[in-house]
Amino acid sequence: MTEEVSSRRSRITPEREAELHGAVLDLLREVGYEALTMDAVAARTRSSKATLYRQWGSKPELVARALRCTKPVSLREIDTGSLRGDFAVMVEHSDDDQMAKDTALMRGLTHAVHESPELHKALRELLVDPEINGLQAMLRRSVDRGEIAPDCPALDFVPHMLIGAFIALPLIEDRPVDRGFLTDFIDAVVFPALGV
Repeated sequence: MTEEVSSRRSRITPEREAELHGAVLDLLREVGYEALTMDAVAARTRSSKATLYRQWGSKPELVARALRCTKPVSLREIDTGSLRGDFAVMVEHSDDDQMAKDTALMRGLTHAVHESPELHKALRELLVDPEINGLQAMLRRSVDRGEIAPDCPALDFVPHMLIGAFIALPLIEDRPVDRGFLTDFIDAVVFPALGV
């Protein structure tokens, strides 16, 4: 984060920021990305548009940061000493209700991402890339410990497997991913693919 962005965002308390993010997510669920406006966020949160723009700069950044705030823990922070332990902590920190809400939101944002390069960029930078980088760091540590062979062909596809599960389950079974499904999927698909 640049110094300018950091200083711009420091004028608001964490509690107020969480309140604003919650309002953005509620509005996204109610009206969708295209109809969400900074005016509506300002009205919902009793704040000024100037404050919103000063804090976040744009609607895409505000939406991406609001989605990011729902993540309970960064994957980069998880290091139990084993890949199985790391994935167990990842699942343990997942919240079934939040995963269902996030899946519905991301499904609703799919069209908007294709229509808005700015939203796509913000989501990549603030949400997707940090999670993928954290997952890759987790996998590198596992290779370094000898749990996964360095030439394992599935290593590059773990993000695709996990993201695919979140997309496929609602499509195939008309239900959101929960901790039980995620645990079963990791045990049945991800670990065998990695040779763990």
